[in-house]
Amino acid sequence: MKKETINKFLISICLILCLMPNALNAQSKKPLNMPLYDDEPYHFGFILGINQMMFTMDFIDNYQSVIHQPNELPYQPDGTDDLFMESPFKVYDIYSEPKYGFTVGVIGNLRLARHFDLRFSPSLSFGEREIRYTIASLQADLDNVVLKQLTSSIQSAFGEFPLHIKYKSKRNYNTAAYILAGVNYKMDMSFKKDIDKNEQLKELNVKRHDIAAEIGAGFDFYTGYFKLGVELKMSYGLLDVAKDKDYMFTSSFDSLRNKGFQISFTFE
Repeated sequence: MKKETINKFLISICLILCLMPNALNAQSKKPLNMPLYDDEPYHFGFILGINQMMFTMDFIDNYQSVIHQPNELPYQPDGTDDLFMESPFKVYDIYSEPKYGFTVGVIGNLRLARHFDLRFSPSLSFGEREIRYTIASLQADLDNVVLKQLTSSIQSAFGEFPLHIKYKSKRNYNTAAYILAGVNYKMDMSFKKDIDKNEQLKELNVKRHDIAAEIGAGFDFYTGYFKLGVELKMSYGLLDVAKDKDYMFTSSFDSLRNKGFQISFTFE
């Protein structure tokens, strides 16, 4: 390497080292937005979120070997499934398809300690839970198998009442990280009463009430006017919500539980 090139390289390094203290000093003088915000005993806000609802399932032993009768199938008014309406069948496969929805709510935050808050955020969550079934029709000789897919879905509007403990880090200028955990009582506001078993509308039927354990994490950004939060949260239902286990749609489960994922934006 030429001597002139080495000298230019050394001069550049010296300039960078000389400018670094100035840059660090400028960073330290960055204005602190709402410096007393975390000292307030309580504050309020609102939440907007995108959710994903689904089910988790614990199957009965050998559920794929259970032979179901045609009267367990939902009514097919178009008459295109006469084969399935006249022949016994087995449930070949079951899959819960995640569906997206949205959440709106309000936030009440109570300061417990320097790094701990108690949060109550009643919300409305709109979404859909769906299960896809693959069934296998058995002919009289039990050898000729025909597969068909059925989808059973429930559109829900949950009234949610989550109570969380929030642990927040020390502020790094206008940013702070946090984690939270707690429980959430849910009530399906669009719940339908038990389906009349005298009709042939055999649908997926679940319970109205649920309690979920929740855990999440996020970041708070302190602006000049409010605090913006970006949060990821997982929700795991604790109760078995399956009903009417003599129907094909729920007879394959030992338990059926709600599960959810949500990304939220909070304004406080």
